[in-house]
Amino acid sequence: MTQDRALDILKTGANVFLTGEPGAGKTYVINQYVAWLEAAGLNVAVTASTGIAATHIGGMTIHSWSGVGIKDTLSPQDLDVIVSREKIVKRAKRAQVLIIDEISMLDGKVLNMVDKILKTIRQSEEAFGGIQVVCIGDFFQLPPVTRQGDVMQYAFMSEAWLALKPLICYLSEQHRQEDELFLSLLGSIRTGEIEEDHYTLLQEQVDIGYEDIEPTRLYTHNADVDAVNSQKLSELPSPAHKYQMEGKGGKHLIEGLVKNCLSPEMLVLKEDAMVMFTKNNFEAGYVNGTLGRVVRFKDGYPVVETTEGKEIDVTTTTWEVAEDGKILASIEQLPIRLAWAITVHKSQGMSLDAAEIDLSKAFVYGQGYVALSRVRSLEGLKVLGMHPNALQVDPLVIRADQRFRELTEEADDAFSAMEDDEVEEMHERFVVAHGGKVPTGEIVPASNIERLKKTSTYEETKRLLLEGRSTEQIAKERGIAPSTVWTHFEKLAEDGAFDAADIKKLEPTDWSDIKPELFRALDKYGAEKLKPIYDECDEKYDYDLVRLARMQYRLEGKEEVVF
Repeated sequence: MTQDRALDILKTGANVFLTGEPGAGKTYVINQYVAWLEAAGLNVAVTASTGIAATHIGGMTIHSWSGVGIKDTLSPQDLDVIVSREKIVKRAKRAQVLIIDEISMLDGKVLNMVDKILKTIRQSEEAFGGIQVVCIGDFFQLPPVTRQGDVMQYAFMSEAWLALKPLICYLSEQHRQEDELFLSLLGSIRTGEIEEDHYTLLQEQVDIGYEDIEPTRLYTHNADVDAVNSQKLSELPSPAHKYQMEGKGGKHLIEGLVKNCLSPEMLVLKEDAMVMFTKNNFEAGYVNGTLGRVVRFKDGYPVVETTEGKEIDVTTTTWEVAEDGKILASIEQLPIRLAWAITVHKSQGMSLDAAEIDLSKAFVYGQGYVALSRVRSLEGLKVLGMHPNALQVDPLVIRADQRFRELTEEADDAFSAMEDDEVEEMHERFVVAHGGKVPTGEIVPASNIERLKKTSTYEETKRLLLEGRSTEQIAKERGIAPSTVWTHFEKLAEDGAFDAADIKKLEPTDWSDIKPELFRALDKYGAEKLKPIYDECDEKYDYDLVRLARMQYRLEGKEEVVF
């Protein structure tokens, strides 16, 4: 199926599984669709199965968005707690389209839980509460990670998937690899038709030379990655600089943060060390995955030059775990790690010009395929080792993929038989039914970084507040209106990124006299609208103070959630 046909199908509002081989343009299509939805005035929730994938697409994890978190089961009590959280309820009711990227790594049990949560919040027995769901991915990629002893379930095997009845859009174009021989190899892996000649072909990729480029090494195990990075670091003659991670809060929570943080507990750096950033900071000019090299140290901290030639002064940042706006634990470290080598897992979604790949320990379905498909051609591929099972993929996925191809032909044929105006009418019905208007003219999608920057701008406002700036100073420094600054404050509080101590910094000196009257008005009229509170207090307090009261009112749990 072509990208244009897939876009036409998406715009009808049908549930869709958008798939295809690496390089087929799945990300391009979904970016085009998100831009169209936003231009039409529809609310779209952009999520992914993992944090790294969420960074790539410009959204959050489906676990965070839905409130599922790390749960692998959903008891009635769990459901009650989730659907009583105001921010979860608001985002679930507001969303008209839900996008889930890298669906191959989402266990079917989680998809079932998300379905249950949305049905409950939206009070609808339709699949996912009646919103359009778009799943994106390729089941030949890495499968879901499960706890030891648990049985993994692909998303397409779940009850929620069957209830969705998604139309299959299997993209057939190829935009990453241009090497016909290499494409043939990848295609044979997908059909399970690997022959001796394919192994011979890869065994010949052991004496590859690179010019003017340092290849990234891909390994299946963290221990190998750590060994390469340690060896490379030891070969550098310059003095070592050490940075120890610091933590605050409960011991178990800190341990969980450390385990899931891409930066190490003890980071050792030298000049000329190859590094990768592990967090997003758009104002500073990097995102999770940005590569660079340490060029010097300034005031004890590294200065990193990215592959694009931009120099960045790197300072410590924090990772936090919070609940209901309260920070329960946090860790602090430099947002970088050594990057001469990375794992296959972390490479998913990347496109590499050159890579040295070690598949000697690749015995998990999909690992070999993911690693090989990161590279654009055989010319840039060097194979360091090959396990006999490295190229195997799950027979269950092979059968499912065959069915997906059959179903996409049926969808393609059905839409090919329609007149253009008939398809456009379907687009209009979908948009108008959700209160939008079909956009006209050229639509230029925002990049993932631009989409994520909408969120990061709130964090910049928070940073300035914590540094002691007043609302007026923040507005002046950022070139925005004071009312916009207050909007940022409220958004931070709504998302749980503001705790009581942060909000307290906004209080005027006579707040203890003002707060009770505003709270009485909030008790009477609720926190949904500002004007009734403003009027009830005889216009004595400006809207900024009303907003401050509303933030504290919600933080203290006084607002009732209405279903």
